[in-house]
Amino acid sequence: MDAMGGRFVIQEHTTEAGSHYDVMLEAGQALATWRLETLPGDLAAGEAAAAEALPDHRRAYLSYEGEISGGRGRVRIADRGEYRLHARDEDRWAFDLAGELATGRFELTRLAGPHWELRAV
Repeated sequence: MDAMGGRFVIQEHTTEAGSHYDVMLEAGQALATWRLETLPGDLAAGEAAAAEALPDHRRAYLSYEGEISGGRGRVRIADRGEYRLHARDEDRWAFDLAGELATGRFELTRLAGPHWELRAV
């Protein structure tokens, strides 16, 4: 990854409680990760979805599909591609996605603690 972007993956994570999506952006040796109920590509410009920050994930998840250890369900890749970073600080990431399904500009903004909002711009 260079300072202006890198690879991303969106995994559908299925557990006994249901399913959600994990959006992972390559950030150095790890993947910055947020949990979403909606695929970014399903948001129209101006629409937003709740996001929850999760601990960074290993880069192996860029291509991993299958069971998660400890009975935490299974994942499958819903989308992947490259992203271009426009701005990043503790409380905001602004980026373009160029995936197979999700394309366009998005902003992740921290609301409070681990609670974020993903907005299609």
